[in-house]
Amino acid sequence: MGHSVGMTGICEGRVVVVSGAGRGIGREHALEFARQGAKVVVNDLGVDMDGSGRSSGPAGQVVEEIRAMGGEAVANGDDVSDSEGAARMVQTAIDTFGGLDVLVNNAGILRDRMLVNMSLDEWDAVIRVHLRGTFAPTRAAMDYWRERSKAGETNDARIINTTSPSGIYGNVGQTNYGAAKAGIAAFTVISAQEVARYGVTVNAIAPGALTRMTENLNMGQRAADVPEGQWSPYTPDNIAPIVVWLGSPESKGVTGRVFNVMGGHLSVAEGWVEGPVADKDGRWDPAELTDVVPNLVAKAAPNAKMSGRRD
Repeated sequence: MGHSVGMTGICEGRVVVVSGAGRGIGREHALEFARQGAKVVVNDLGVDMDGSGRSSGPAGQVVEEIRAMGGEAVANGDDVSDSEGAARMVQTAIDTFGGLDVLVNNAGILRDRMLVNMSLDEWDAVIRVHLRGTFAPTRAAMDYWRERSKAGETNDARIINTTSPSGIYGNVGQTNYGAAKAGIAAFTVISAQEVARYGVTVNAIAPGALTRMTENLNMGQRAADVPEGQWSPYTPDNIAPIVVWLGSPESKGVTGRVFNVMGGHLSVAEGWVEGPVADKDGRWDPAELTDVVPNLVAKAAPNAKMSGRRD
């Protein structure tokens, strides 16, 4: 698993907060950051996949793993969707390790349901954890970096958000989750423009991996088919390298981008662009559009599939 802690890694001495780092993709982020020399705040509520229940167990176990390999880590059990909790999480990094360089917004839950069966609670819970749970920690981290900037200090800081193919390409049964994840992609693009002046970059990943959140999709079956002892493109540790690189000083010139990543496959997602156009020097009559809109749609490229490709 790469080199042992103690040798110089690409995040040597950097202080990193990872939300939802008790299990799955977030856990792998925390471990790889530690391997690469970072000091890590491991945030996790230890909840069930739908956000219910609480346990300090998962975060504590990851901290123990990092310490066992000679790294530095501390657990944090705050709720990232709560502004005071998010502020405490950031403050934990500052109090424990003397600062903050990288924020990875990874925490999330699922309440998959077809739209016609979805309750307000199922909608609100998912939007809150993903979308507000990305905004609140980002806002708390920016308070810190902005104050430093005002005091004449420089930042070489990073925010890495977690969107999803479900959000940027679309997946049945996930209007709540997809809407939140599409919102995170937009938040990434806009905030990157706003915080550049403070020495902060903002990027996002759209990962594909086998975790608690995807085991019920067909990924569980495909992962089970990988022969024992062979590298699997489905495991969540494959997602960490791009996130750790984005968190490093090496990534300074990259901001406002969304990366698709699964296994060894890495690509840059290209967002909405204007397609076929009809222009008129004046106001359209609604009836006229019958001869216009279907033709525009026929000429337009189809929406991407969950793979991110059109074919």
